[in-house]
Amino acid sequence: GRLRRAKSGDDPYHRMFAQFRQMVLVAENPAVLEIGARNVSANHDGRDRFPGVSDYTGVDIHPGQYVDVVADAHQLGKAFPEKRFDFVYSISVFEHLMFPWKAAMEINEILKPGGHVFVATHPAWASHELPWDFWRYLHHSAHSLFNSVTGFEVVAVTEGLPARMFSLVRDPAAQYMHLFQMHQGIAIIAKKVSNYDRERLRWDLVPADVTDTLYPLPATKPAG
Repeated sequence: GRLRRAKSGDDPYHRMFAQFRQMVLVAENPAVLEIGARNVSANHDGRDRFPGVSDYTGVDIHPGQYVDVVADAHQLGKAFPEKRFDFVYSISVFEHLMFPWKAAMEINEILKPGGHVFVATHPAWASHELPWDFWRYLHHSAHSLFNSVTGFEVVAVTEGLPARMFSLVRDPAAQYMHLFQMHQGIAIIAKKVSNYDRERLRWDLVPADVTDTLYPLPATKPAG
């Protein structure tokens, strides 16, 4: 049958960010950190999402517009004091993190007890920002990153932006792939319930230990 396109604003992926945004806006004097704040693809200033929030910091691995602190998400504890923020969020960043479990540990370190993290990333998406495009995430990926050992509990997780995949080869295993619904977006909200388990969890490697590449800069300056 003919596929119908739903309105993007009605999608649960976008509604999850609206839920997180409301949590920030009703908090008293919240300290907010945006991971991946640089103006890429004509992005808007993340501060515009949270009017009235004065303690807002944008961090990115490269300097640029809207970036207050240049730092690697794998080493946030070196860039910020422990328990500095009430809320941490990232949009379309976690697929570019070589060691996302390390980033979860670092977020835990700089979050206040009871603080929240929001992550939006992709279960399925075209390759981009190569060679720094490493991962795709499904619903249960939330619990592999945010759990009692990393010091979190998952408050909510949803996949959204439904799509279909069509095989371009006549492979028996893929011939019915178009019948299955896939998703292009996943949104996660997790709460810090404790410090991460430093006795059982340790990851000292950073990307520079295993690669001589770096997240790519755009070939041309983005508009805006």
